[in-house]
Amino acid sequence: MENALLVGLSRQVVLERQMDVVANNLANLNTNGFKAERSVFQEFLNTGAHEDNFARPDRRVSFVQDRATYHDLSTGALQETKNPLDVAIDGKGFLVVQTPQGERFTRDGSLTINAQGQLVNGSGFPVLGTGGPIVIQPTDKELSISPDGRVSVVEGTSIIDSLRGKLRVVTFDRPQSLIKQGGNLFAATSDQGTPDTKSMVRQGYVEKSNVNSVLEMTRMIDVTRTYTQISAMLQQESELRKTAIEKLAEVPA
Repeated sequence: MENALLVGLSRQVVLERQMDVVANNLANLNTNGFKAERSVFQEFLNTGAHEDNFARPDRRVSFVQDRATYHDLSTGALQETKNPLDVAIDGKGFLVVQTPQGERFTRDGSLTINAQGQLVNGSGFPVLGTGGPIVIQPTDKELSISPDGRVSVVEGTSIIDSLRGKLRVVTFDRPQSLIKQGGNLFAATSDQGTPDTKSMVRQGYVEKSNVNSVLEMTRMIDVTRTYTQISAMLQQESELRKTAIEKLAEVPA
């Protein structure tokens, strides 16, 4: 009976973690460029019976182990905004932004221009080009971003395009090693990414979250029901143990 209680509790701990993952996905349903998280579970075998009079199948107790979570890096839907400062990456690349903690990476291409004329992300961090932050002059107009990331403007009264920089887009050999941080940013552990020549930058679009609301709600309902069923099972096991103790404690007359 103790094993049944421990196995049930291990499953409830995992379900609690799974609910946290699902809830975080749903909370970021409308976050541009957000990548959903997925849970990975595995069976953990522990030797529970040691006496030789136990049958061999009863010597192993199978627990549930919360192994890890991984990033769902599938591309979200591209939504047209017609805002010249919005960009979506059509491919596996990431934009690079400069933060006080160092370079970070994002798929959120909803950009703005700060008071210093720098292209920045939603958190106000400069978006880096191949030569550093991209700066737009006050007299610049008709900003254009080409599919390869070149940022051009019409300078002053000129009719000739002037290049202000080229968006730095990088890709990773092991994208699952990226660590999620606040502000819809990823941090790299060791691999700082290599220039991505395959992805295309689409001006006037943003990539929406890749969270499937119907699927996540279904998962939430499934987790809730499973947790309730295990709670009922644990209650039954507790009642069974209580009854067994009462019966064994009875003294024959």
